[in-house]
Amino acid sequence: MDPRNDTGISEFYLLGFSEELELQPLVFGLFLSMYLITVFGNLLIILAVSSDPHLRTPMYFFLTNLSFVDICFTSTTIPKMLQNIQTQSKVITYARCLTQMYFFILFTGLDIFLLTVMAYDRFVAICHPLRYTVIMNPWLCALLVLVSWVVSVLYSLLQTSMVLQLSFCTEVEIPHFFCELNQMIQLACSDTFLTNMVMYLATVLLAGGPFLGILYSYSKIVSSIHRISSAHGKYKAFSTCSSHLSVVSLFYCTGLGVYLSSAATQSSHSSAVASVIYTVVTPMLNPFIYSLRNRDIKEALMRFSGMPALKGPIVLGLKKCP
Repeated sequence: MDPRNDTGISEFYLLGFSEELELQPLVFGLFLSMYLITVFGNLLIILAVSSDPHLRTPMYFFLTNLSFVDICFTSTTIPKMLQNIQTQSKVITYARCLTQMYFFILFTGLDIFLLTVMAYDRFVAICHPLRYTVIMNPWLCALLVLVSWVVSVLYSLLQTSMVLQLSFCTEVEIPHFFCELNQMIQLACSDTFLTNMVMYLATVLLAGGPFLGILYSYSKIVSSIHRISSAHGKYKAFSTCSSHLSVVSLFYCTGLGVYLSSAATQSSHSSAVASVIYTVVTPMLNPFIYSLRNRDIKEALMRFSGMPALKGPIVLGLKKCP
């Protein structure tokens, strides 16, 4: 029977990664392990920073927000996938699918904006160190986070409302492990021209604008570091941004790689596998990047766990930053 428009569709089917039953326990164990590492790693960062008065600075305020968003970001998709594997069911209701898509887009946007705000924080710390505490005051920090939430919510509402206008067919199998926006649009039987235009334009503005902001911040940072005469001073200044730069590179490179590979291969399965990198692996690696490359975080984690902390001075504005 040919597919037909069905505006009253009630269920979708998430096909996941593999149909082979013998691989399901392996996939379940792998993703459960990555999910637990992500949650506990980011939660540990939040608790360590919150319990240490030395880390009540703007950059660690942004870091705790980013860790919280990473937990929510991963929790949007992985628990449902684990449930489907455990129950041998691929069904997800229409309402839950749209809800999952809404929150996935929301937390993706928050990740992007928070990384941009953290780049601005590093720009102020290195290029205007004497005015750092004046510029990055608590009011501005709270405002930047609030604006990030508001813009992300509005962007997610826009994309979700566009999908709500579509009619879907009787073939409602999503070749992915979550309700991804592009896959949802491809399943529609109604005209998707306007939806595609809104999706691509909004995505370019959401991802491209902040990315240009990050590039501008780091261009100024590099220029400022270049004017430092001593090699030790250059290394010390650059090291304050190494963790954040690593996370930005990982997030944007993996996200861009996913969409370029999916466009080149036209394979939904390849796209689903590649999506694991930025939806699961990147949030899982972030706590390791921050803790291993950041002396202050390592000391905070030691104090939080009851271990003796390393001794050393703390330099305002030039700490190892996220």
